[in-house]
Amino acid sequence: MRSLYLSTLIATGSLALAMGSAFADDVKSDQPVKDSYITTKVKAELAKDKGTSATNIHVTTKDGVVMLDGTVASQAEKELAEKDAKRVKGVVGVHNGLDVK
Repeated sequence: MRSLYLSTLIATGSLALAMGSAFADDVKSDQPVKDSYITTKVKAELAKDKGTSATNIHVTTKDGVVMLDGTVASQAEKELAEKDAKRVKGVVGVHNGLDVK
């Protein structure tokens, strides 16, 4: 009986946590988005986009400004990487230092 109670409690807690994180992006806040969060999200966008080679792009963020460095195969890939970065919540600017090789 105690095992069933614990299982139910854990399941309920997990569900509540999942539901809360599902709505986290919808919450408006005056708090700035942390640079580490932005960097992680930009890297994820680049990895998700089949038009960019995320392994050759280095991403850093300072005060909401994303710096892209590394090499890409074309001007189109360079522009796409910048667009991907600009889509991320909290990005206030992008410095595109990517080299086309």
